[in-house]
Amino acid sequence: MQEPALPPISPAESLIVYPSQFPIKVMGLKVEGLVHAITVIAHAFDPAFDASTIELRESKGGKYLGVTITITATSREQLDELYRTLSTHPMVKVVL
Repeated sequence: MQEPALPPISPAESLIVYPSQFPIKVMGLKVEGLVHAITVIAHAFDPAFDASTIELRESKGGKYLGVTITITATSREQLDELYRTLSTHPMVKVVL
């Protein structure tokens, strides 16, 4: 089932000024390939994405990994689709 599209927001109504640097926190089980998968998705939505800016934070018990990526946001549509893509990835548990 596809989620309904959100209504368009005019630039005057948006809280984000495009383009801008936009951090996104992604959490998943700490498994091999998680960071690579997130990096590939980030590059798909922001070809200039710099993987050296990725921040990692392990959970207290070491079972989960928080991965913060900072992309260049160019539109609400780009961000919505990026969130959808990350959220539906099988290795990802939460996207903030």
